[in-house]
Amino acid sequence: MTTAHRLSGVYAAAITPLKPDFSPDPNSLPKLLDFLAQRGCHGVLLFGTTGEGPSIAPKERLLMLRAALEYRQTHPTFRLLFGTGTPSFEETVELTKTAFDLGVDGVVVIPPYYFRKISDEGLLIWYSQLIQRAVPSGGAFLGYHIPPVTGIDLSFDLLRRLRDAFPDRFAGIKDSSADLEHARNLGKHFGNELVVLNGTDRLFSHALQAGASGCITALANLFSPALRRVWDSHLRGEEDEQAQARLNSARALSESYPPAPPLLKMLLAHWYNFPLWPVCPPLLPMPPSTAEKARVDFEPLRYD
Repeated sequence: MTTAHRLSGVYAAAITPLKPDFSPDPNSLPKLLDFLAQRGCHGVLLFGTTGEGPSIAPKERLLMLRAALEYRQTHPTFRLLFGTGTPSFEETVELTKTAFDLGVDGVVVIPPYYFRKISDEGLLIWYSQLIQRAVPSGGAFLGYHIPPVTGIDLSFDLLRRLRDAFPDRFAGIKDSSADLEHARNLGKHFGNELVVLNGTDRLFSHALQAGASGCITALANLFSPALRRVWDSHLRGEEDEQAQARLNSARALSESYPPAPPLLKMLLAHWYNFPLWPVCPPLLPMPPSTAEKARVDFEPLRYD
């Protein structure tokens, strides 16, 4: 297991509070972070897929990061991971470097997804140059493996070459492949060498058994108490089948209401009295009839 790593634990792939004009709302972020911390999250990933990162400009991402860092001044153990990947190399370099300068615990970097048919050699050069230029010694850099969205695999060979080249900076990956066999093979290939944060709630127990260091999931915005129960049981050498079963049901149901950001924002508002934050176009809010059906469907799974 890799549970001793400083980044181990349960993370929410946090939604992004937005204003009516679709700009990020830094004043609303501390309340959301506090909600997630009190419900068992060790930290958050800001501006991943669930956080609508690709739709939000770098300067707006940094505005929200500064708000999150202000929150952490009074919650020093709460960890902040930050999504810095863009199709633009120079933009990604600047965003990554600034994030570390400001004090993030780590960055999660999606590959340059504009060109899908790219080789390991091309990815190795892209990631290597990025790490050399933007990541300080001891900084935690994680690749973002989400081939259902990007169409790009981060191969085991690529991961090993990056780890060998940058042992003090390339920490591991967020694995959102949603593939059980891939999760198991990560453990077989790397053991304690890489931090693996699983991105699929229904695979969490399996991933932990395979050596994962924790999770970063969209449903942690709503179901982090169940994820934390699975995590805490794992640390005791046990398995919480009931909590994992609830996560399985929630994940299966959520897949009936894609994409995730409108669903999560609607349920956060309905269950926990957050504002009904908009989503960035091209995403759209849930139609009222669909939202009502989702509320009814999810109610038996609500976790307070």
